[in-house]
Amino acid sequence: MPTLQELNRELRPSLPEAFSSVRLTQSPGFWRRLFGFLGPGFLISVGYMDPGNWATDLAGGSKYGYTLLFVIMLSNLMAILLQSLALKLGIATERDLAQSCRETYSRPTNILLWLFAEIAIGACDLAEVIGSAIALQLLFHIPLMLGVLITGTDVLLILLLQNRGFRYLEALVITLIGTIAALFGVEVLLSHPDWLPIARNLVIPSKAIITDPEMLYIAISILGATVMPHNLYLHSSIVQTRNYPRTEQGKREAIRFANIDSATALMLALFVNAAILILAAAVFHRAGHYEVAEINDAYKLLTPMLGFAGASTMFALALLASGQNSTITGTLAGQIVMEGFLHIRLAPWLRRLITRSLAIIPTIIVTYFYGERGTSKLLLLSQVILSMQLSFAVFPLVAFTSNPAKMGPFVNHARTKLLSYAVAFLIAGLNLWLLIQIFRGH
Repeated sequence: MPTLQELNRELRPSLPEAFSSVRLTQSPGFWRRLFGFLGPGFLISVGYMDPGNWATDLAGGSKYGYTLLFVIMLSNLMAILLQSLALKLGIATERDLAQSCRETYSRPTNILLWLFAEIAIGACDLAEVIGSAIALQLLFHIPLMLGVLITGTDVLLILLLQNRGFRYLEALVITLIGTIAALFGVEVLLSHPDWLPIARNLVIPSKAIITDPEMLYIAISILGATVMPHNLYLHSSIVQTRNYPRTEQGKREAIRFANIDSATALMLALFVNAAILILAAAVFHRAGHYEVAEINDAYKLLTPMLGFAGASTMFALALLASGQNSTITGTLAGQIVMEGFLHIRLAPWLRRLITRSLAIIPTIIVTYFYGERGTSKLLLLSQVILSMQLSFAVFPLVAFTSNPAKMGPFVNHARTKLLSYAVAFLIAGLNLWLLIQIFRGH
């Protein structure tokens, strides 16, 4: 029999310093109540517009115009479904995904899942380091190596905001997302895209996506880079920061508002991803530049091709905001995964130092020996690693939310269960195909 101390430790909530810390209004007004739940979804949406997504969107737009917009839309719809399952798990069971795995699986299985999750978080952090360093180089001509080292100092800002309260962290993230969206919105308008093909390709898939091997490869790359495994762990935890009544009715309302928050934020992420592809299509594909996949190349070409002096600067600023935003969610996800799987708590500064070091060290080595082209390949590798880990988070999530013993009245309905497993197997199959192509030297 476990001791009282052990039992209390087992029942400790996720992110205990932030658990139920955000007060909610008692007003009957719908919009005022919804406002209290806005925030976690925007933290999640960061992973859907991080630097790791930029290369695939640039490549797809420059090579195939607007054709792959449908893939971005499909990826976003799958993301909305999976994030909905994650938030429902957290609210209904008061356990995040990592804690649920620890309670369900054997210790060897949990150790394996924890290692996969940590590798995925490290890979995501790697993309953030590279993206931020490239942005600093483009904006301020800071050498890439120095830029990599500078990105490590963002730990101080994150720690300061964490100490002031979870709402401050959310406010910073939402501000940076708004900055990214505004910058790309301006650039898309300046590029004068063809709106009818955009609308058509968003909702109607082209047969060429399946029949053209090159296009299929980029399409699967977009899918593989969209749904981030660490976001599923993160979302199931941070929805518990709200101080809603821990009753069935209170949880139902929390799930309802959290779903609105998540869907709204992910639609904004859809806009950003689509804007990157539209910009590449309208500027590069239209002019015959079909091979623009490097961030540096896009930066150099934007100003002369758009005829607007600040176009390249706006592009780099958006990249910097994207990289910095992603570091915040990576830090929180790392803490949640370590505490959930292992019940090991580290001081936030130590946790950040460890994850940042794991990302910076390989980046420094590759930058030193191979320069800019090496970091581009490292960015691709980080997305491959994320793809490999994704199913190890998706399948447990679908299984838990489909389990009546765990979810009670909040268990997935039959149609939701069927759709969720279909998405899980689709993601697994597409990522497997992508990995096979990469290792075959596509």
